[in-house]
Amino acid sequence: MTTPPLSYMSGFGNQFASEALEGALPKGRNSPQNAPHGLYAELISGSAFTVARAENRRTWVYRLLPSAVHGAFEPMPHASWESAPFKAVATPANRFRWDPWPQPAPGTDFIDGIATVGGNGDVDEQSGIVAHVYRANASMQDRYFFNADGELLIVPQQGRLLIQTEMGALQIVPGEIALIPRGIHFRVDLPDGTAAGYLCENYGLPFRLPELGPIGSNGLANPRDFLVPVAAYEAGTRTVRVVRKFLGQFWQATQEYSPLNVVAWHGNLAPCKYDLAHFMVIGSISFDHPDPSIYTVLTAPSVHPGTADCDFVVFPPRWLVAEDTFRPPWFHRNVMSEMMGLIKGIYDAKAEGFVPGGVSLHNCMLPHGPDVATFEKASTAELVPHKVDNTMAFMFESRRVFRLSRQALDAEHRQGDYDGVWDGFHSPLTTPVP
Repeated sequence: MTTPPLSYMSGFGNQFASEALEGALPKGRNSPQNAPHGLYAELISGSAFTVARAENRRTWVYRLLPSAVHGAFEPMPHASWESAPFKAVATPANRFRWDPWPQPAPGTDFIDGIATVGGNGDVDEQSGIVAHVYRANASMQDRYFFNADGELLIVPQQGRLLIQTEMGALQIVPGEIALIPRGIHFRVDLPDGTAAGYLCENYGLPFRLPELGPIGSNGLANPRDFLVPVAAYEAGTRTVRVVRKFLGQFWQATQEYSPLNVVAWHGNLAPCKYDLAHFMVIGSISFDHPDPSIYTVLTAPSVHPGTADCDFVVFPPRWLVAEDTFRPPWFHRNVMSEMMGLIKGIYDAKAEGFVPGGVSLHNCMLPHGPDVATFEKASTAELVPHKVDNTMAFMFESRRVFRLSRQALDAEHRQGDYDGVWDGFHSPLTTPVP
């Protein structure tokens, strides 16, 4: 890289301009007859050309070589990353919970360490999402990745990730997230030697900030807290491997230059990071329990108004002050399906069993809620102001049902007795009503 790898600009969806070499950005023309410094102009379009201006996502890049300079790609197997639709096994009408995924074999990098839990939609139709976990213990050495199927929302749970992208570098730690747009080359280094976390692969409309409605102009995730990288590039000649994911399959090729050779760029299609500690929680200060939609950080809208292919929702530290109110999540059945992960601490609806690195799944209309111990504690607690602290849980919530992968359904670390957390509830009426 030609600039320090960790420099950022602020804002979500803004038009940015960044150059690692003075004068590399053309003045007034996106594709002049001769770009500065002999660079090559290239447009990366993240939306259809004719969408409304507010929805248009694109970035012009000025690079040492066009990304078109490569040979044929050959098929590459991937043992644990699967794509929708999931039809290999029937998804039971049950609730599910998994302990953390086991550690991978030595030498496993970020891409090889991705394992699919389940998903929905269809990769061919560019609709739906897939939820994965990742476990890695090696950096990507002279290896780069490019996902034509969808954008990637990365949620670290353990260990830092240094993500080198075409637009520059992002470093994220547990408690932060990164969003990599569809079709952007990147590689992942592991400053701590190992890393684990969660991943949402979004096939459909890209993630965006939710509308605030009656909340007004401030609250939830603020655009200024999203950071995009400044330009930095890799030059020189060396043999590297590039892996592409396309129509649910993996392909690889070698080439003699790094795909991270962008010297300057401008536009609004760029990787970004966000610190979940900056999320401005909204909640009740009188009575009753607001819907979890007030915890939405990002949303990927579906074609059905008012629903989302994915809402990325967090449950961060927050004050609970409502009077005469059952404060943990109440018992519920939702049309939206919920896949949850835990970054740290304890989730306030579960006394035990749901641990950092684990996953739970409550699909469409399947009843769930607090376990017995949590219910009894919350039902008798003194209702004084109380802070839920030292925790960070999140949810991939989707209008579509999550179908499971065979590897997740058959996993040894799936908790086969999960239904038992609701054993022990008793009816208050022991005799029939006359």
